[in-house]
Parts: sequence; structure tokens; C-alpha cells
Amino acid sequence: MSSTGAGENRGELPRRLRALARRGWKVLRVNWHLGVTAFGGPPVHFKIFNEKFVQKSKWVDEQVFQEIFSISQSLSGPASTKMLYCINLLHGGFMAALFSFLLWSLPGAIGMFGLSIGVSSIDENLPRIVYALLSGLNSATVGVIALAAVELSQKAITDPLTRIIVFVTAAAGMLYNALWYFPVLMLVSGVATLVNDYRWIHRPLGALVRKVKRKRATHPEAGPQNSATTTRNSHELGPSQPGPSSELPVSEDEANKNERPSGSTAENEPRIVPQELRFNMSWKTGTVIIVTFFLSFIVAMVLRSVLPDPGPPILYRLFSNMYLAGTIIFGGGPVVIPLLREYVVAEGWVSARDFLIGLALIQAFPGPNFNIAVFLGSLTAINAGHSSVAGALIAWVAIFSPGLILVHGTMGLWSAARNRRWVKSVLRGINAGAVGLIYTAVYRIFMVGYIDQGFQAGRSLGDDPWWVVITATSYVGGRYFKLNAPSAIVLGGLMGLIRYGVVNA
Repeated sequence: MSSTGAGENRGELPRRLRALARRGWKVLRVNWHLGVTAFGGPPVHFKIFNEKFVQKSKWVDEQVFQEIFSISQSLSGPASTKMLYCINLLHGGFMAALFSFLLWSLPGAIGMFGLSIGVSSIDENLPRIVYALLSGLNSATVGVIALAAVELSQKAITDPLTRIIVFVTAAAGMLYNALWYFPVLMLVSGVATLVNDYRWIHRPLGALVRKVKRKRATHPEAGPQNSATTTRNSHELGPSQPGPSSELPVSEDEANKNERPSGSTAENEPRIVPQELRFNMSWKTGTVIIVTFFLSFIVAMVLRSVLPDPGPPILYRLFSNMYLAGTIIFGGGPVVIPLLREYVVAEGWVSARDFLIGLALIQAFPGPNFNIAVFLGSLTAINAGHSSVAGALIAWVAIFSPGLILVHGTMGLWSAARNRRWVKSVLRGINAGAVGLIYTAVYRIFMVGYIDQGFQAGRSLGDDPWWVVITATSYVGGRYFKLNAPSAIVLGGLMGLIRYGVVNA
């Protein structure tokens, strides 16, 4: 018996390894190119993922895709990275999700690390032709993101309310900027659709309107014309029919109808999720993961504050700043990039010029925009006399970990909550609010995309019509002529070089 059991155990390990190898090959075959071809930032990434995993590979259906989109946007951290992680997590488990993240992030991270080494050794001012190239890349990126925002809006807008939410969140995001602001906007969007779908306001408003109408109908100052009209309507309706101001008896079912979610019957029915689209992790495990993460976050922040003078080493401060950024910044790459100035440039670790160069470069790089942390971490370490590899690796781990840990734990909670009607209502609003914030990202990049020797902090692309032409070319090319994002961005860079040649001829 014991020898038979030992033989079975020896045979089980090779089977598991072969199964793991098959899953790894499948993940590699589907995901390998995304880290080197997905240009344009999160809005464009979502479009690419929809085409790849919904329409072609059919790893998830459209509704699951929209659910994951809402979850990714409602949590802090890199939005498109979390989405890709969750899709592979559902399809192949944790190891598949981790492998897909490495395929997705490492190509851009390695490229940004190499560029940081080059930037650390250049003079104070770059040649003007380089600024022209970077401005052209930024201009084309704005057009690509604008196109992705329009296409995502077509799916997020399902009724007049979601159309209003997209508009209001976009406008609100342009008017004000703070760390707490974006998550509050998405929360309010979710509450708005919840209140609307369950008609919590409709019923009291309807009762108020009926009460006002009754008072008007029975008002003692009603003139003879109104009395005659009421009498005539009463005779036309007949004795058995109620007049306009009469109250019909209302059954309990009809009275409760206003409290039920609006929409079609199909939308309100609990959805049967196919087994292959379910994530087999309990909500208790998900809760433990989330709580453990927040405990680690508290410990990291406390250590940063209480370590005696001269304070914690700069590499630990780099880790804690990036860990903080990955935890509290919502909205993905377009939001984290400008806000990282406060965590790196304001600390004096990286110059404003180098930061703006990194901003322009990351727009032209494939993969997640959070890879700018590798660029900044490497420069921080170099400027402080430490290993550039250590700085880049610390920043990369610190900024990506919070979002991935939180979304992994949330997927466990989601398995228990996904069929609840109120959850679907809230996510519909969050989805619309997140799409609205993509328009905010378009505006913010547009306002700092033009860089040159005289204004290395960035100026509006609208200051020179040529950059607006590049933005429009990128948008129109993708919208009407099937120009993909990488080609549009390369074309933008070439058009920037053309401008330099013409102006300096």
C-alpha cells in the first residue's frame, strides 16, 4: 500500500508540472505581445483588452469585462494592469495572473530603466529636435486617448443618467484636482445610479406631485370656468370612471413597484455566471488579503515617521513614497504621473526637467504608465549615489504591489456579491464615472504636452496649431482609417520632427 501511494505521489508531481506548463504556454501565447504593442495608456489598453479577450480569445464575456473594468477603476493603483491581472486570474489562476503581469510590465520597465541611465548623463538642455519629437509624441497620444474615451463611452452610456454622469465627472475632473477627489466622484456616480434604479426619489416626488395636484383641484378659489370643465369631464367619463383628480386604489405590488430597480426584466434577473468565469476564492480569504495589506501599509508609514534622525535611508523613503502613491492614487496612469511630482520632485530627488522628460517618454512607451516609477526610482538612486538597479526595482515593486494585492482580495469579495442587484446598479454608475475621468486625462495631458528649452515644465498643445493638427490626425486616423495606436504615435513623432525642420530651416 505504501509503495503504491508513493508511486502515485511521484506520478502526481509530473502531471501538475505538465498542467502548469500548459497554462503558462497558453498565457504566453495570448499575452506575450501586449507589453510591446499596447501604446496609449489605460484608455487605449481597455479597448485593446476588449478586442483581445472578449471578441477574439473569448476568455471573458462583455458583462464580466465591464464588471472587471468597474472594479479596476474603483480601486487605487494601475487600472489597466489590474484589469489584465484579473482577466488572467479568472482564466488561469494566480500563477497565470502573475505571469501575465510580468509579460505586461517588464518590457516597458526595462526600457524606462535604460533611458533613465541615459538621461542621468545628459546636459541641462536637450537639443531642440528632441523636444520637438517628444511634443509630437505627446500630441499623438492625446488623440489616441480621446478616441479611446469616445469608444468606451459608447459602451458605458446605457441611458440618459449615465450620459449625464460621463459629462459631469469629465467636467468636474477638469475643474479640480486632489487625491481624494477622483474616488469621491466615482462613489457619487455609483450612488446616483443606485438611487435611480431603485427609484428611491421617484416615489416621494411622485407623492408630492399628486398632493399638489389634489390641492389645486379642490382649491376653494377655483373659477367658474374650471368648475364647468371639471363637471364636463365628469359627465364624459361617466359615473364608473375616475376623473383626473380621483385617487385609484393601489395594490401593494403596484406600490412597491417604485422601489424596484428600473430597467428591463432581463437586466434585473440574477445572472447565472458560467463556471469558467467564476473565481474560486472565498470572501473570507479576500478579506484577509485586504486587511493584511492595510496592516503592511500602516507599518510602512509608521516606520517612515518614527525612525530617528537623520531619518530613514533614501531608498526606504523612495519605497514608502511609491507604496503610498500606489495605495492612495485613483484613476490610473494619467492621474499618477502628474501627482508623482509631489513624491519625487518636491523631495529634491529628481529635477523638474528630468521628470518632464520621463512624462513624455512614458506616453510613447507600451505597457503601463506606472512604469515611470522605474525611471524615477533609478534617477533617485543615481543622484543619491546608490545602485540604479536597486532604485528601479524598489520603485517598481512598491508602486505596483498595492493595486494588485487589493484587486486580488476584492475578486474574492466580488465572487459573493456579483449577482446582487444593487451591486450591478452601483457598478453601472462607477463605470460611467470612470469613463468620464478619461476625458479629464485627455485635458491634463493636452495642457502640459508642449515642451521646449524655454518651458521645460510643459505648456498647452493649443499654443501652437501644429500640435493640435497632430492630435486631430491621430484621432481621425484611428476613428475613420483604422490607424492603430502604435502607428499613430510614431506618426506624431515624425510630424514633430517635420515641424522642427520647417521652423529651423
